Amino acid sequence: MISDVAVKIRENIQKVIIGKDEVLDLLLTALLCEGHVLLEDVPGTGKTTLARALAASLGSSFKRIQFTPDLLPSDVSGLSWFNQKEQEFEFRPGPIMSQVVLADEINRATPRTQSALLEAMQERQLTVDGVTRPLDRPFLVLATQNPVELEGTFPLPEAQLDRFLQKVAIGYPSQEEENAILERFRRDDPLPKLKAVTKPKEILELFKERQSVRVEDSVRDYVVRVARETREHNEIELGASPRASLALYQAAQAWAAIHERNYVIPDDVKAVAPATLTHRLVISPQAQLRGRSPDELVADIVDSVPVPVER
Repeated sequence: MISDVAVKIRENIQKVIIGKDEVLDLLLTALLCEGHVLLEDVPGTGKTTLARALAASLGSSFKRIQFTPDLLPSDVSGLSWFNQKEQEFEFRPGPIMSQVVLADEINRATPRTQSALLEAMQERQLTVDGVTRPLDRPFLVLATQNPVELEGTFPLPEAQLDRFLQKVAIGYPSQEEENAILERFRRDDPLPKLKAVTKPKEILELFKERQSVRVEDSVRDYVVRVARETREHNEIELGASPRASLALYQAAQAWAAIHERNYVIPDDVKAVAPATLTHRLVISPQAQLRGRSPDELVADIVDSVPVPVER
């Protein structure tokens, strides 16, 4: 059952990460949807540690790519090289051919290198020198970027942002949580000792279970109306695409399953809407001058769209 596996993964990660229940639930939501996550936060909040802890908990392969301006697409995807001994070309796989990939500081690489991720993220396959290779599943990209330091960065284009199921901010810990962090890491780092609590094969079975979570017609229509409202809002220049509607629908299913329900309620849609929609919106210059943010606009839209009620 999804909720049982979710509890095991969450508790295992929290042997390293203190608190952050909602962040972990959003991460598990993306995993169950075979989606990808953009972790946007300041340095030192645990983005890399969270990615490594998740990979260790899943028992999956893990690779980290440090994005820099001189990184080439072949450094991500891999390349074919000529083996003089065998007198033939051989493919040397890049770090993208792992089950959990951490794209660290993704906005520091050039757009050409960033685009090397697009096919893998959308189609879960990789084409190099005309040969297409499927990627091992589950396949999850966790990309990080610093929202404060913009010098020497290349903002992700809308097409790339739309490939991420969610954008999540970890945030600073509370005073009690920060004290607990210092105590936990006082003697040793618990991350290297973290054991797997599930297997990739079990996660693949959970995908089918998530798809069977029931979404009543009125709730499905609520998802569509929320997405369409972003396209008609006078402070938003570019609203949510049909891909975003599908992402919101699937994320609500996963959120419901994680919380021990086999059906979706409007509160599930509200819970995942901010992380699923905010990074897909382009707000108008006038709204930016007024200090409006995508988070505020999504909150307003979710509050304004009538919620379906039981007759």
